[in-house]
Amino acid sequence: MKQSVSSTTEPQDIPARERLRLYLERSGCAVDASRIIALTPDASVRAYFRIPWHGATAVAAVYPEPFDPATHPFLDVTQLFAEAGLPVPQVIAVEGELGIIVQEDLGDRQLRNLLETASEDEREQRLEEAIGLIAQIQAATELAYARDSICSRLAFDEAKLSWELDFFYQHYFGSLRGEKLSDSEERRLKDELYELARELAARPRILCHRDFHVSNLMVDQRGRLRIIDHQDARMGPASYDLVSLLLDRQKAPPSLAELRERRLFFLEARASRGLPTIDPDEFAREFRLTTVQRGLKAVGTFSCQTAVYGRGRAYARFIRPTLEIVLQALEWLGRFPEIRRQIAARIKDPIELEVS
Repeated sequence: MKQSVSSTTEPQDIPARERLRLYLERSGCAVDASRIIALTPDASVRAYFRIPWHGATAVAAVYPEPFDPATHPFLDVTQLFAEAGLPVPQVIAVEGELGIIVQEDLGDRQLRNLLETASEDEREQRLEEAIGLIAQIQAATELAYARDSICSRLAFDEAKLSWELDFFYQHYFGSLRGEKLSDSEERRLKDELYELARELAARPRILCHRDFHVSNLMVDQRGRLRIIDHQDARMGPASYDLVSLLLDRQKAPPSLAELRERRLFFLEARASRGLPTIDPDEFAREFRLTTVQRGLKAVGTFSCQTAVYGRGRAYARFIRPTLEIVLQALEWLGRFPEIRRQIAARIKDPIELEVS
């Protein structure tokens, strides 16, 4: 039986696919439900579908609840990025009552998949293109403030960074490994985690995508690199998106020489856009601090998805290499001995594989 939104039915109580079918019917694109193709969300509360749209296709994001388009983060940040000339998908239609945003269909080619089969020259070209986009995002910082964008009012402040590190502690040691540290170990570990959060929070802030990894970069039908999943943009350290691009979900730590080369290229890309000069050694130190925080935050997510939500097939394999990357950064920094000790003691014990 077809459902409709009435005075007694809240939109969020109608399944996402049915809400979308209802919207398409209203929009003159009535289709058989079988032509609404579910796309795989990535640890997201949103449901994504590829849909027929007036003779072509589009991608619809269906949110869990209705929203006000005037204050919706995705719409706000998309408008900001588009105004800054960044290659985000075009928003085609919005239906706040049903919690639906219809946007341009960029296809299925993630940069992650392309890099796995690319030649060395193409891989280099694509990574440099992506690094250039990070510098372009950072160059939009003043515009974000001028527009009073939602992202200009959010930051990787001490509270946010500490919350993410608490999430790591809860789900890596607790949910995944079922361990309880001694009171003294927990105190020492959390003291260092909060010290890390305070130090990163004190760094100069600039506009960050926040999840600039290679699965959030698409290669469209014309071969152009496009940015998706940008609704959580906020102000943070200059190194944040570069760490995400180079180190998120890697199978093994990259060489220190490669990371140094990428950092220097990024600093040149910033300079070419008139952004303030950053000392390379100081940037390297911040990059390592961000690597530790971002890596531990990611391990918390992978652990939660594996142990709490039963999605180990997709996430568990990244836990050990991410911890190896974090440990590499910690050794380079020569700091945070308790974090180093706790990770080193467990890195050869891949318990995540047993629960995946």
